[in-house]
Amino acid sequence: MELDTARWLVSPEAAAALAAADAQAEPGSLGAATALRALVAPDRAAAALTQASLRRRGRVKFGDRAATMFFTPDGLEQATRAAVAARRAAWFAAAGVPSVIDLGCGLGADASALQHAGVGVQAVERDPVTAVLAQANLGVEVCVGDAQEAWPRLAAEHPEAGVFVDPARRTGAGRTWRIEDLSPPWAFAVAVLTCGRPAALKLGPGVPRRVIPRDVEAAWVSDARTVVECSLFAGPTAVPGRRTAVVDGVPLHGDGAVAADVGPIGAYLYEPDGAVVRAGLVDDLAARIGARRLDPQAAYLTAEACVPTPFADLFAVTEVLPFDERVLRGWVREHRIGILEIKKRGLEVDPAVLRKRLKPSGRAAATLVLTPTPDGARVVVCTRMTDFRRPPLG
Repeated sequence: MELDTARWLVSPEAAAALAAADAQAEPGSLGAATALRALVAPDRAAAALTQASLRRRGRVKFGDRAATMFFTPDGLEQATRAAVAARRAAWFAAAGVPSVIDLGCGLGADASALQHAGVGVQAVERDPVTAVLAQANLGVEVCVGDAQEAWPRLAAEHPEAGVFVDPARRTGAGRTWRIEDLSPPWAFAVAVLTCGRPAALKLGPGVPRRVIPRDVEAAWVSDARTVVECSLFAGPTAVPGRRTAVVDGVPLHGDGAVAADVGPIGAYLYEPDGAVVRAGLVDDLAARIGARRLDPQAAYLTAEACVPTPFADLFAVTEVLPFDERVLRGWVREHRIGILEIKKRGLEVDPAVLRKRLKPSGRAAATLVLTPTPDGARVVVCTRMTDFRRPPLG
């Protein structure tokens, strides 16, 4: 999008075209383009229709608020989900900072959450088009500039402010999780994070734990069963060295220092949430719910009793089979399994390829969990307990 088009898009002059675009059943259709071009120039019609499409997609992250926000495709993809941003904003609010310097605000998702938490924002965005849209989303001025260049000035002007860094994680080849590809660079982001004031750094969920500084707190966040980010926190209110998995707003704290026992398959099988796995807290979860591992390197847990937890999916074990394709094919045929879910950890198996070879056919459904165990690779036949995930009692 050109800068002039972005400025028009957020102006009152574009209101009629945006309303017309929002009213289209299929904003990407030729008919929608023809209708909009009767109102405005082709480039503006395209911009309005793109907004209509992005606003509909944005409801997943922002709910009804997306209907009045402005997006770019990349900006929407990288924007923090509203619930996740709200949790980070609450952390800054609890730290007592009057404002937060947002270095790389993107479309303003995190800055908006800070505003809703009663925290002021000094926002910086290097892309002029994104800055125009962010300013419209936030209702405050967004500084157009490089985060590294803006930081010294803003730090001096706002000595009591916290700081938030959300480096861009895209290259010409698309999204990247390599810290070498971050912009602003990793070294700058870590230096800002450890500057002594309340600070947070947003990273992709795939960041290796080994590169995380020891003196910061790290939280892997899962929203609607998808691991969306790893956030690092530093400053007076952070807990140095603590690792946290946040699953739909519920935190599990730990340090991974105690190894869980390894034992045979019990009556129940737990599949820890991805945030728990990435945070290295599978053993901490095992201790919390009285479970054991099936294998030191696989994330599945097992127990004789089920304990309510928001941090894992639960399966009731009905049968244990050897990991033998002929045995499995016969079992699927005998039980007339037509709907077959295959899950695996710690084994070199492609579930999609295996499912095709097992030739499911019938009306019954089953879940097969392929896992290493102390007795070798096994297939656990189990039933998913869909109503199990809920916050701990008490």
